[in-house]
Amino acid sequence: MKSIGLDIGGTKCAIVSGVCSAEGVEIASREEFPTAGKSWREVLDIYASKIEEIRVREPIDSIGISCGGPLDSRAGVIQSPPNLPGWDDVPIVKFFADRFGVPVHVQNDANACAWAEAIYGAGRGARNVVFMTFGTGLGAGLVLDGRLYAGANDNAGEIGHIRLAPRGPKGYGKDGSAEGFCSGAGIARLASIRARDSEAEFADSKTAAAAREGGLTAKDVFAGVRAGDPFCLAVFRESAAHLATILAYTIDILNPEVIVLGGVFMRNADLFMAEIMPVLEREALPGALSACRILSAGLGESIGDYAALAVSQIDDPLAGRR
Repeated sequence: MKSIGLDIGGTKCAIVSGVCSAEGVEIASREEFPTAGKSWREVLDIYASKIEEIRVREPIDSIGISCGGPLDSRAGVIQSPPNLPGWDDVPIVKFFADRFGVPVHVQNDANACAWAEAIYGAGRGARNVVFMTFGTGLGAGLVLDGRLYAGANDNAGEIGHIRLAPRGPKGYGKDGSAEGFCSGAGIARLASIRARDSEAEFADSKTAAAAREGGLTAKDVFAGVRAGDPFCLAVFRESAAHLATILAYTIDILNPEVIVLGGVFMRNADLFMAEIMPVLEREALPGALSACRILSAGLGESIGDYAALAVSQIDDPLAGRR
């Protein structure tokens, strides 16, 4: 089946074409263009013109759209994502379905990645798969008993909103939220907070000084960890401990076969696994933990492309079928 995948982001968009089958995905073409400063109508018109160019070469059978939420996957409407100002109640599915006359589906990016990893990636062959983004933010997509589970109104899997501590870096509008501790942006904020809180302890640390000024990124923290920097190690271990807590909750509540993590975890899996496993062995139900594999995203840095194409293979937006 020849499909088109649209991956919509706050700063850039991508369009991917490929052939999807039970054996996997063969990507034929990929193109990016900037989003910043463009209205939703301008972005959709650009997409439409690019789809027309592809359709001249060969017919297309379906279109999948991956976009940050909130959105209504059943109605096919994007509902004011924070990273897309002005995208208020955008009828994106109708726009493309009316123009091209093929099935069109939309899912939030975490759900799209979960479905892609379940059918093409690290979760292939499992019926219960959880995907955690661990990128700029922290969200989760759920594939339960072989079906994509989005909840009553597409809010299932918002684990970043869970408060893990009364105080801590802010994420999802909450101090001490899971996203505050376990995301790229959150780790940078955590470093800044801990540098101020422990100024005496790390008085001679250049990394702590940079963090106090807000100049230390998550990438810098992990570089420091690998170099043995004491301040970066302290920040990382705090983040990892909270990640282990979220993983233990997920394992105990959902009993998945596989938990797949992307982003920051995927790039530093060796560091995280050494920290999280002792906590999981202490906190998670032994039987549930023994049934669960914790893996990096099998689709790697290209997961966004595969995710958009995978959405095109969902027959029912709220209950995808293999």
